[in-house]
Amino acid sequence: MAASSFPSQNGGGAARPRPKMAAQRGAMAAEGPSSLLALSAAAVSRSMAALEPDVWALPGHLLRGLLPLLSVFRLERAEAAARRAGLSTQPVWRKLWDDVMKTRPPNSENITCWRKKFLETFFSNVLHGVLDVSSDWRLNDRHFSPLLHSSPHVTQLTLCNMLQGAVELAAEHNQKVLENLASSLRILKFQHLLSSDQSIRRSLVLLLHRLIHHGSVSQVSVYSWPVPDTVLLVLILSMSAGFWRSGNALAYHSSPCGLCREEGNNESQKSTREQPEREWSGGENLKGSCRALKEADVQAEVNGRGAGPGQNSGQLSPERPLQNQACEEASSKVSCDHTIVQGGSSRPCCSEQLSCRPVLRKSRRRLKSAVGKKRRCLRRSRGPCADLDDLFDFVFTVAREDNSGLLDKNSITDGENTGNWTSSSTGSLCSGNAGCKKRGGSAGIFSMKAAHRFRSVSTLELFSIPLTGDTCRTLSNLLSSWVSLENLVLSYNGLGANIFCILSGLRALSRHPDCHLHVVRVSDVFSHMPCMELVRCILSAFPQLHTLSVSFDLKNQLEGNGPEENPSCSDAEIPESCLEQLEIRFPREHLHTTLLLPVLKASKSLQQLSLDSATLPSSQELGLLLQALKECNPSLKKLSFHDVNLADHQKEVLLLLQDPILQEITFSFCRLFESCTTEFLTEIINTVKRNSSLKSLRLPGNRLGNHRLVALADIFSEDSSSSLCQLDVSSNCIKPDGLLEFTKKLEGHIQQRGGRIQFTHLRLFQNWLDQDAETAQEALRRLKAVCSVVNDSWDSSQAFADYISVM
Repeated sequence: MAASSFPSQNGGGAARPRPKMAAQRGAMAAEGPSSLLALSAAAVSRSMAALEPDVWALPGHLLRGLLPLLSVFRLERAEAAARRAGLSTQPVWRKLWDDVMKTRPPNSENITCWRKKFLETFFSNVLHGVLDVSSDWRLNDRHFSPLLHSSPHVTQLTLCNMLQGAVELAAEHNQKVLENLASSLRILKFQHLLSSDQSIRRSLVLLLHRLIHHGSVSQVSVYSWPVPDTVLLVLILSMSAGFWRSGNALAYHSSPCGLCREEGNNESQKSTREQPEREWSGGENLKGSCRALKEADVQAEVNGRGAGPGQNSGQLSPERPLQNQACEEASSKVSCDHTIVQGGSSRPCCSEQLSCRPVLRKSRRRLKSAVGKKRRCLRRSRGPCADLDDLFDFVFTVAREDNSGLLDKNSITDGENTGNWTSSSTGSLCSGNAGCKKRGGSAGIFSMKAAHRFRSVSTLELFSIPLTGDTCRTLSNLLSSWVSLENLVLSYNGLGANIFCILSGLRALSRHPDCHLHVVRVSDVFSHMPCMELVRCILSAFPQLHTLSVSFDLKNQLEGNGPEENPSCSDAEIPESCLEQLEIRFPREHLHTTLLLPVLKASKSLQQLSLDSATLPSSQELGLLLQALKECNPSLKKLSFHDVNLADHQKEVLLLLQDPILQEITFSFCRLFESCTTEFLTEIINTVKRNSSLKSLRLPGNRLGNHRLVALADIFSEDSSSSLCQLDVSSNCIKPDGLLEFTKKLEGHIQQRGGRIQFTHLRLFQNWLDQDAETAQEALRRLKAVCSVVNDSWDSSQAFADYISVM
C-alpha cells in the first residue's frame, strides 16, 4: 500500500519505524479495508514532528481518526486540541490501557479519567522496572521521557521493598521529575519495606524533604512491615510530621537545599527590615535563618514563663516551614533544651550561637556534665553519614533523657509539665500502665530544638506494622504538636498498653488552638481493654473528634480487663463532643448500654452509629439502646448492626424501621429471618411501606431466600409511601428463579404506579445465580431496565452450606 512509502519522522532510530508501521497497518487491517482517510491519518501520524501545529487545527471528524494512531507523547499533547474540537480522548486512553497494561484495574467503573489513570500507573511501572517502553510503539518516541512526561499526572505513588524508586527519584538526573511530583503528588505510600543502608536512607530523606516539606503530599501511608527498621520508620514519621534537622541532612547533591536557602534568606531580610538596630553576621547561606531562630528562642523563654499550654505554639501553620515558631514552641516546654540536643547532634540548628539568659543558668549547670560526655562521643563519630545517626539521636533524645535522669523537673515551665501532658482533671491516662511509666511518663514532650519545622502531612496511616514502646513514645511526641494532622489511622500495630502513650499525645494535641484532627481509627487483633472503655478514654482525651472507629478481633485474656488498671477511664466524665460518626467492633463482648450511654449523651451531633460483633446479654439491652438514641441523638441518620444476633428482637427491629429520622438502616448477618414467621415478614414490609424517610435498607446475610425476596417487592406497591432508593440483599441464598419472580412482581408494581418509583440500586453480591445462568441473565437484563444492579460472578459451589435451613 501507499502508506508504506511515507517516511517516518518519529526520530526513533532506523529500526523503529518498521514495527510501528506494521502495527498501524495491522490495526487498520483488523478494522477492514483501509479508506483513503485512514491511510492519510496513518501517514500524518508518522510525520507529527513536522506537522503537529497544523494537525491541531484540523476539524473534529479528521482529528477523530488520527487520535488512535498517535504515540503517548503526541496523544497527551493533543488533549487541548481535542477539547476544542468537541472530542474526548478517553476511549483512546482506555484502549491504550488494555493494550499496554493488559489488566483490568480495580473499580474500573469508577474511573473518570483514563488519561490520568494510564499515565499514573505507567509512571509507577516504569519507575519500578516492570514495564518496558519498547514493548509498544506508542510508548517509543524519542521526544518522550517516560518519568518526566508522566509525572505531572501522578497524585498517588507507592514505594516498596528496598526503596529503589526513592533512590531513582532522588538521583540528580531526575530533579525535574521530582519538581513535577512536588506539585502533583498527594498520597505517598510505603509497602513491604525492607531494611536499607545509609545511602538509601539519604535518598529517602531528600525525597521526603522535597515532596512533603516543599511539596504537596498530604497523606503518608505505611503498609505491611512485619519487622520494621526502627530508624527508617522514625525517619518517615518525623519527616511526615514536619520535623527535620538542618545542615548536611538537607544538602541536595553536596549543596544546601535551594528552597531552604531561599526561605532562610527571606527570613533574614524580613527580620532585618523589622529590627534594623540588630547586627547581623553574614557569609553563610543559612546564617540569617539561624539568627532569627536565636531571637525567637530568647523571646520565647521570656514569654514562656507566663504562657499557658499551647499558647506559644498556637501560631504554627502547617502550610509553610515556620522554623522560628517551632523552636519557640519547644522553648516554652523545656528550658535551655537546645543545650541538651547540642550534645546529641553533629550539626545542631544554630545551637552553638545560642546563649541562655541568666534565669536559665541553674538548669543548664545541672545538664552540663552529661551533655559534655554526649558532645565528646558524637564529635568522634562525625563523618559523611553522620546525619542519619543524628536522626536516631534526635528522635530518641527524650527517651534517653528520661532514662538517665537528665531532664530536671524544674526546667519544665509551668502549665507544660509532664502531668499536664499526660493527664487532665479527669485523671492520668498513663498512670496505671507499664507501657508509659517505663520512661517516666514524659511521652508528651518532644525535643524540637535541633529541628526545623516544615510543612507536614494531614493524614497518617499505619497498617500491619508492629510498634514498640519506643516507637509509640516517639509517635506520641510527634502527635503532641502535629497541628496539621486531620486523619490518624492505626491498624493492627500490636499497641497493647502503648495505646495510652498515643492517647497522651492526642491529649496534648487537643490543647493546641490550631489543631485540625477530626478522624481517629484504631484497630487491632487483641484488645487491651474493653472497647467501650477505650472509646470513653479517647473521647475524654479528644472531644474535638468528628469520626472515631475502634475495632478489635479478639479479647486479650492475658492483659486483664483494663478498667481495674486504669480506673480513670471508666470514671472520667466525657465532655460534650463534636462526634458525628462512631464505629465500634466488639471482640465478642457484651453490649452494655449503661457504658455506651455516656458516650451517646456527650455526642449530640452523632449522625452515624455502627455496632459490630456485639452480643446482647439480655432482651432489654437493645430496647434501652433505642430509647437512648431517641433521647440523646436526634440527628442520627445511619444505624448499622453487623454480626449481632437479632433473631429474638423482632419488636426492636420493627421500632427501628418505624423511626422517622433514620435514613439508612443496616442489618448485616444479624440472623434476622432465622426463625421468622410470615406475620413478622408482613409487619416488616408494611412498616417500610409507611416510612417515607428511609432511603436505604441493607439486609445482607440474613437467610432471606427466594420466597421472602419476592415478598419484599411489595414494598414498592401502589399503596406504598416508601422512599426507599437502595436495597441490599447480598449473601441471602437467592436463586435465579426467585430473582426472576421478584423482577416480574416489581415490574408489575412499577406499571401500576405509572412508572413513578424512587428505587434506584439493588445489590446482589454472593447469591446463587450461577445455578441457572440463562434465567439469571434474563432476570438481570429486566432488572437493569428498572434500576442499577450490582452483582458478581460468585461461585456458589465454594460456599459453606450454613444456610441449608432456607433451601
